[in-house]
Formats: sequence, structure tokens, C-alpha cells
Amino acid sequence: MSKMKGKHVPSPLSREALLDRIIRVDHAGEYGAVRIYEGQLAVFGDNHPMSSTIKHMKEQEDVHLERFNKLIRDYNARPTLITPLWHMAGFALGAGTALLGTKAAMACTEAVEEVIDKHYAEQIDSLDEKDRTLAETLEKFRQEEVEHKQIAIDNGAQETPGHGLLYGAIKLGVKAVIKVAERI
Repeated sequence: MSKMKGKHVPSPLSREALLDRIIRVDHAGEYGAVRIYEGQLAVFGDNHPMSSTIKHMKEQEDVHLERFNKLIRDYNARPTLITPLWHMAGFALGAGTALLGTKAAMACTEAVEEVIDKHYAEQIDSLDEKDRTLAETLEKFRQEEVEHKQIAIDNGAQETPGHGLLYGAIKLGVKAVIKVAERI
């Protein structure tokens, strides 16, 4: 089903458990993404040269989050129990990287979106034909996350002093929170 690999990868989970997990973790991730951009905007304010770009990315994440809010209800999926942590940690990550400067904020976006691109692609591959609508939604969102990553790169993400360390730490953190959200 995935446009990336063109094959279905079966999941050891039941279809219902798989859908519950996908919707839960993606809902948490989109919530966290909105909070990251809110943190960056809180530091940069409205007059910063990157504010309109960050607002654009946040608006797309708002649409993603609203869609997952609906999917939580439609599939009767269980949201993650640690949303308050996402609330604080997402904002802190966004604000913290913005305090380090524009390039660091963009390195944050680059790292997060790198992980999310791969995460969405793996989820799409795990779905079967019955879940075509969800797979199409995930693919649309994945493409927007890839766009965000490219925006970040185009705006100096990889020029951040200590890029490899910051980028690697954020990627590791995002992978960890995905694993937590899948289970809790």
C-alpha cells in the first residue's frame, strides 16, 4: 500500500489493536508538533523573520491534530495517558531550540520530521486495503512533514553549531516518545 515500498508489511497486532496504536501515537505526535511550534512562536514572536513560516507549519499540524481528534472518536481509540507530558515537553523543546536561535529551531524541525516521515511510512506499510482511507490520510500528512523538513533545511538547520549532537538527541527523543505513546 505504501508509495515508498509498494508492499504490505503484516503486523503481529490484531487489526483493531494496530489501528488503536496508530491513531493513539499519531494523535500524540501531532499534539506534540503543535506544542513545539507554539514554543518556537512564543520565543520568536510575531515579528521574527521565521514567524510566518513557523505559523504555516503549525497551521498544517493543527489540521493534522484535528483529524486525529476525529479519528480518536471515530475509531473509539484510546489517547495516550501522558498528554500532559507532551504538553510541557513539546513546548519546552520548541522554546528551548528557539532560544538557541533560528537555525537550532530549524534543526529541531528537521530532526522531528525526519523521524515522523519514516514513522508514517512504516505505518502505511502496515495497513491493508481495508484501511485505504487512513493510509491516504497518513500519506498526505507524511508529505507535509517532508515539506517541513525541507523548509527547515532550506532555512539553515544543518548550519546549526553542534548540529549533529542536537539533531541526534532530538531524533532519539522523538523515537523514545513514539515508543511510549504506542504503549501508554
